[in-house]
Amino acid sequence: MAKALRVDPRDSVATLLDDAQAGAVVTVGDSELTLSDDIGRGHKVALASIAAGDPLLKYGYPIGTATQAIAAGAHVHSHNLKTALEGTLAYRFDPVDTVAAPRASAATFEGYVRADGSVGTRNEIWILSTVGCVARTAERIAAKAAALVGDAVDGVHAFTHPHGCSQLGQDLEGTRTIIASLACHPNAGGVLIVGLGCEENQIKALLATIPTARRPLIRTLTTQASGDEIAEGCALVAELAPLARAPRQTVGLDTLVLGVKCGGSDGLSGLTANPLVGRMSDQVTAAGGRVLVTEIPEIFGAEQMLMNRAASGGVFDRIVDVVNDFKRYFLDHGETVSENPSPGNVAGGITTLEEKSLGAVQKAGRAAVADVIGYGARIRVDGLTLLEAPGNDAVSSTALAAAGATAILFTTGRGTPLGFPVPTIKIASNTDLAKRKPGWIDFDAGAVLEDGFAATEAALLARILQVASGAETAAERNGEREIAIWKRGVTL
Repeated sequence: MAKALRVDPRDSVATLLDDAQAGAVVTVGDSELTLSDDIGRGHKVALASIAAGDPLLKYGYPIGTATQAIAAGAHVHSHNLKTALEGTLAYRFDPVDTVAAPRASAATFEGYVRADGSVGTRNEIWILSTVGCVARTAERIAAKAAALVGDAVDGVHAFTHPHGCSQLGQDLEGTRTIIASLACHPNAGGVLIVGLGCEENQIKALLATIPTARRPLIRTLTTQASGDEIAEGCALVAELAPLARAPRQTVGLDTLVLGVKCGGSDGLSGLTANPLVGRMSDQVTAAGGRVLVTEIPEIFGAEQMLMNRAASGGVFDRIVDVVNDFKRYFLDHGETVSENPSPGNVAGGITTLEEKSLGAVQKAGRAAVADVIGYGARIRVDGLTLLEAPGNDAVSSTALAAAGATAILFTTGRGTPLGFPVPTIKIASNTDLAKRKPGWIDFDAGAVLEDGFAATEAALLARILQVASGAETAAERNGEREIAIWKRGVTL
């Protein structure tokens, strides 16, 4: 017999855990329901009759409005449910209780302790390009230099992008800030910045934004001024290698900085993978560590839940500002704020942005929101921080890394091969995906449905600690390491 999961007693829909055909009887808790439609895994079924115009509830909150009468047992999706989201809103701070105060944790990993007290999960040399013109040059230097330095570091990696020239104002500042923040990352024991020479994103201006204490571990190369940029770049990496060499040391969970992200979600993401990651977030923040959550457009419809967890009125005001600013960004470009979910999300059972957001915010756990930082900024306080960035997987994950995340937990119901500068642990929302794509997926959150949250949580924490101590992720094994920068302005 098929099963469906009702998340909250107030919900008017439940989510199918397996494909089921019309006429099938499904169990929903202690009740049974006969389906009137074929319904796929991750899709919703109406638990009672719903009138046209009525709100539908999932997670205990509205996920949209019925566009027609819906009978009990019917499929609830895009054909009979629409978003209720509109433009910017006035919000009211209604504080709620959050998780308990920080407590000691026995969990440890083997990390790289830096001079400034930060801790890396990798000890690599990063080659960062200022401009797209030298992207291939940076990659060629990384490939040759890796053979020269051998096992002195964990690897030599080039992170390139197509920007840095023909940019102005805030757009140029965003590119520069991301590169500067990556240059300060604790996973980079040394950094080579490669420029062309004539671009707007000048090396001198970029260096001026990097703390003085970090600069001894940074080298620069202007290729227009070099006779043999490949040879010179390799020599500079070789110069950095002995400076970067460092041993792993046993450190506590309080030194970990987690970035949390979801991409290619399905109807089970908010039931398995995202709440599981939320439990990891709570473990890290409770131990005194740091967690970064982003994807501002993917909290629309669930933003009040985060706002009510603001640590202060000032933090609440900053959450309101970043949410409404992002809504205006959409509206100013002639787009609706509800222009989501993606086709893959819809195929996986997610109907409206409210539904997607209510599932997505669970990655942030239940801790208080301690800080809000802008795009490209670096994390500055312990606890949970909200980071300004769009929902795009590559752009937001790059921002998480630049902000200081030393590992990223990336949940997915559809799968993706993407990887980013820091170890990216791919967590499948369903067991089928984990079995079909073992070359992409690091952990099966579908186990929650069989083993429960406690056992699966313990297994995921163990996996995170292994990766933080040096175990490769699937993306690392596949050589999937890249960045993407948020392009917001005109191009000259």
